[in-house]
Amino acid sequence: MVLWGVALATPAVLATSLPNSTWVALRPLPHQGRVAVFALAVDPANKDVVLAGNSAGAILRSTDGGTTWTTVHAGGGVLDTIAFSPVKAALVLAGTRGGGALVSDDGGQTWSAAAGLEKRSVRAFGFAVNLTVAGTDHGVYASKDARTWTPSGLGNRNIDSIAVLAMHDPVRLVAGSDSASTSGVQLYQSLDAGANWTTFTPPISGTFAVRLVAGPLPSKGNVRPLLAGTNAGLFQSLDNGVTFTPLSGGSLLPTTDYTQVVFITSHHDRFYAASDGGGSGSGGLWRTDNAGATFRSLQPPSASVTALAVSNDEQPVLYVATFSSPDHAAELWAFHDTGNTPKGPPVSPSPFVSGARTVNSETAGKLFNFLSASQLPYVGLGLGALAVVLTALVSQLRSRRR
Repeated sequence: MVLWGVALATPAVLATSLPNSTWVALRPLPHQGRVAVFALAVDPANKDVVLAGNSAGAILRSTDGGTTWTTVHAGGGVLDTIAFSPVKAALVLAGTRGGGALVSDDGGQTWSAAAGLEKRSVRAFGFAVNLTVAGTDHGVYASKDARTWTPSGLGNRNIDSIAVLAMHDPVRLVAGSDSASTSGVQLYQSLDAGANWTTFTPPISGTFAVRLVAGPLPSKGNVRPLLAGTNAGLFQSLDNGVTFTPLSGGSLLPTTDYTQVVFITSHHDRFYAASDGGGSGSGGLWRTDNAGATFRSLQPPSASVTALAVSNDEQPVLYVATFSSPDHAAELWAFHDTGNTPKGPPVSPSPFVSGARTVNSETAGKLFNFLSASQLPYVGLGLGALAVVLTALVSQLRSRRR
């Protein structure tokens, strides 16, 4: 009889050796606790360099695709966002809840506090060629060097999302508030790098904007696609926010909150969209290669996706944080998206088994817990005693038959 039929998967290896289109579990963040991970980022120049923020307010860095983690900044507010600059190499920014922002010029190896953002909750960053902007609990802030920041309007608004629609002067910005409005989603636009702002309320469902992302310029034209994730759906504008097309509802994506949107390299029509489901179970992770005309699910191990980072490759590596509400388990995953049908976490068959058997991670986990339980020796003794009794009974029955 075969008692142990599978070998549990080991933590992930380097991104360069990940199996194709297969979810691989990463090592948990130290001191994460039972709190979701909200901040993940991958170096655009090196897919194996990953940054993450844990629930203790620390920033951790991995140089081997999440196999091992090193604490590079300790303490401070909970990390809500970490972002590599697409303009300046090795520049990284991190935003905290009530602890301001942090800046690194060496790819996240060392960090210092950003001046001017003390005690602010910093929720999002946007990058132009000569300007960096941040969405905070007291409006928009701007900086020329990413180290010293000054207010840039909307000081009486909680800005949860921000995007740069034009990266060269005059810089064009769009921002979204997380303050629910009875009139619908309120967005704010600036045509002069944040000096002046106007309000507009596009006819899209939801009450506040969770995420705003501007994509790469298309090969023809000079208008970047703008994606808006609200608490009730995902929408796209191809005319700087004048009109929006719904990408969720009907036979497309589910109608839920969309907290993560990331474009693939320099493609204006290829991007990922993710949702934590807002506790409804309708979250997930999807990819489109035709500007949202169709989507395919990447079938993450958990439907609640709380953070997403995508490497700068044609076939990118995805680093994904998920969260399970029933048991409050925060998990990290890596996925090399080669376009194949997504597979679950790998399970290696034992050499003693003739033929493969599929065992999901939950079953494997229960089996591992059983085999490693402290009561197992006593269970074995009990089974041994029972075997002795049964042997004696069989011998007695045989003797009677004689």
